[in-house]
Amino acid sequence: MTRAVHNKILRVNLTLGTLTVEEPDDAYYRRYLGGWNMIADVLLREVPRGADPLGPENRLVYTAGLLAGLPISGASRSAIGAKSPLTGGFGVGEVGGDTGAELKRAGWDAIIIEGRAESPMYLWIKDGEAELRDASAIWGKTTKETQQAIRDEVGERRAQLAMIGPGGENLVKYANIMHGLYDAVGRAGLGAVMGSKNLKAIAVRGTQNVNGVDTDKVRALGRYMSDGVREGTKAAHMHKYGTGADLVSMVHTGNLPTRNFRDGDFDLDAALRLSSMDFLEKIGTGMDACWACAVRCKKQVKTEGKYANDPDYGGPEYETVGAIGPCCGVEDIEAVSLGSQLCNAYGIDSIGAGTNIGLAMEAFEDGLLTTEDTDGVELSFGDADLMLDLIPKIALREGIGDLLAEGTEDMAKRLGGDAWRYAMAVKNQALPMHEPRFKRALGIGYAVSPTGADHMHSLHDAGLENPDEDGFLANGTLRAMGLLEPVPLESLGAEKVRLHRYHTTDRALQNCLLVCNFVPWSIQERVELVNASTGWDVSAVELFKAGERALNLARVFNMREGLTAEDDRLPERSYGPTRNGALADGGIDREELKEAVHTYYAMMGWDPETGAPTEATLKELGVGWAVEHLP
Repeated sequence: MTRAVHNKILRVNLTLGTLTVEEPDDAYYRRYLGGWNMIADVLLREVPRGADPLGPENRLVYTAGLLAGLPISGASRSAIGAKSPLTGGFGVGEVGGDTGAELKRAGWDAIIIEGRAESPMYLWIKDGEAELRDASAIWGKTTKETQQAIRDEVGERRAQLAMIGPGGENLVKYANIMHGLYDAVGRAGLGAVMGSKNLKAIAVRGTQNVNGVDTDKVRALGRYMSDGVREGTKAAHMHKYGTGADLVSMVHTGNLPTRNFRDGDFDLDAALRLSSMDFLEKIGTGMDACWACAVRCKKQVKTEGKYANDPDYGGPEYETVGAIGPCCGVEDIEAVSLGSQLCNAYGIDSIGAGTNIGLAMEAFEDGLLTTEDTDGVELSFGDADLMLDLIPKIALREGIGDLLAEGTEDMAKRLGGDAWRYAMAVKNQALPMHEPRFKRALGIGYAVSPTGADHMHSLHDAGLENPDEDGFLANGTLRAMGLLEPVPLESLGAEKVRLHRYHTTDRALQNCLLVCNFVPWSIQERVELVNASTGWDVSAVELFKAGERALNLARVFNMREGLTAEDDRLPERSYGPTRNGALADGGIDREELKEAVHTYYAMMGWDPETGAPTEATLKELGVGWAVEHLP
């Protein structure tokens, strides 16, 4: 195959059992690229206003990255989206692994799934052909059992799967969609959407090579990045340690969420043991990679004894370590590694699980939960065995697990009392393991994110107060967009909002191209990659506009579904200090954050009070049709 775009989308109607092919024109792909834009376009046009996220009218949209399948580091990501059962709004998650590349090699750019099957099914795709198959025998199985059973049935040991575990089947509000055994579309509860449709898995095998239009240019760019990684000049830290290398420094700055974001006194020796630069030496067995990626940032671990794990499920990334570790007061890396395996096996988001377990532990301390609610079990911070016991209960909705399987804010409402004050979520989605009271731009990002609190497309502004050797902002991507001046860490002023606005737009672009954040492709290099792979003549300006388009369409969808400016806020706890530690005199000023949010609206070309995209803004972005979807 000599071009990175097939112009082929597979539409699957589970209610009717039909599969059809759609062939958009080149302008569609150039305008939307894929990912967020394509998902928002489908959701706005096809999902009725107010539709039940777990009903047959919802759409599940799977898009392979524009560059997926090319021999390019960090380019073979995928995105899955739907109306979120967690937030009620725009739900999307991005993921690495091999499935996106396999889908592109099989001849497809995307899949749109609608309706609901009468009984469990899975979708089998191979080289341009697709069929629905019975999944009754694997309903209820873990992800490893599912993967092996489907590979055996289709006779393809290299088939790649996007699948749910029991968490998705039981409609856990933060159920994920696993790609293989350790790559997860973890946020927004999209596994529950898949479960509601009785769809157990999408299995794909493709054998076509994807080379791009300018093969020599594509290969040269691929070698350039892989040589840089090998020489230690590109992504060296990620290549060696992956995420979560140094939790000790995070304790010192207050950036390690501890005991449900309440405390700041996590033990330094324990923080070291939970850091990947320490535990990889003790229980690490190597590093793995996504499709054709030289960075190889995914950890592999093996533990024995009480917390013996199955190494096929990989090892814990930072968000998992932080959520089921310090956020729950747990200090044992082997217990955390087993907890990571359980989340992957049962198919639930480790951030949502860890945050809700931490909330339950604090609620038990406050008397909002008692042993009568927990089958006689006392919930206490630091209890690793309790954390491990609760993960399967959440996935199966057994006992107290049924409460913990809800969104964080919904769980707090059911608990009553003051639980709402320490429910750490935005738009019902649990906060990732980064502290907005330390990183103020992250606070803006969590508040205005269209998908609920998210750390991947929000700006981590620690370090942006420091200049480079020329006195300019020490961030190459932002500097290349004309953002030259360093900004104080504590700032929530217009200069910080401007940094956030440009950064988030760039990240939205990456979520349309589906290029990994951990592989340092420059703005110009991304332009070269797109043109070499497609034969287009895009510019950096055109690509930036695609990022703006994505944020605007996501905002329109959210407002159509009832989300307003009142939802663009942080959890109550973020406005005050931690009980101890580096942020004991911290806390975000409520009015300053509110002003920053409204400044962001104005900078985006939205109504500065309501945050609604204006008709002029949507028309300037070439999506004037979306105006009719605004409330």
